[in-house]
Order: sequence, then structure tokens, then C-alpha cells
Amino acid sequence: MPILHIFWSIFLIFLLVAWIWTLISVVSDIFASEDLSGMGKGLWMLGVIVVPWLGVLLYLVLRGDSMAARAKKAAEEIQAAQKAYIRDAAGTVSTADELAKLADLRDKGVISEEEFSAQKAKLLA
Repeated sequence: MPILHIFWSIFLIFLLVAWIWTLISVVSDIFASEDLSGMGKGLWMLGVIVVPWLGVLLYLVLRGDSMAARAKKAAEEIQAAQKAYIRDAAGTVSTADELAKLADLRDKGVISEEEFSAQKAKLLA
């Protein structure tokens, strides 16, 4: 088997994977679109199923920009949720909150002025 046949096969496999990836992206975007009605989603799916190349090409041309905007919005929402979860799980509190708690403990007499100053210096360092 000549080496060009191997390269040609690799190229065709690459195109097949790229096509499947694009098709899955378009179908998932059709279902995720909040601005499409049920009828619109059905018609787009019909177009993608009946004439796949033309349906996907038309979808990318007509709705490609909004497709990218929806993907960006979804990624930002996921990142914000992840940050909120990490913040909640770690229990991080701001330095100002810690200083307020220390001042409250000092005012109640739980810690002395020296302990307050030492903890304050540690927090601000």
C-alpha cells in the first residue's frame, strides 16, 4: 500500500471526524436555542436530517454568529457556577470580614488588644 493511500485515508478520517463534530454542534445548538420556537427547531432538524450538508451549511451561515454567542454565554455561566461552588466549598472570606470578626471579638473581650494587633498584622501581611 503506497504511502499516499495512507495519507489519503488519514485525511478522509479527519474529514469524517470534523463532519461528525460539526453535526453534533449544530444539532445541540438547535435544541439549546431559546430564540427558536418548537416549529423552528423541528424545521431545522428536518433540514439537517433530510439534506445534511445543505442543512448544516445553511444553519452555520444564517445562525453561526448567534451560535458562537450562545456557546460563549453558556461557557461563562458554567465558569461562574464553578467559581461560586469553589468559593462556597473553600469557605473563603474576605480580609475585611476577618478584621470585622476580630474587632467584634476584641470588643466583646474574648481576645486582648495585643492578640487583636497580632492577628491583624498576620491578616494584612
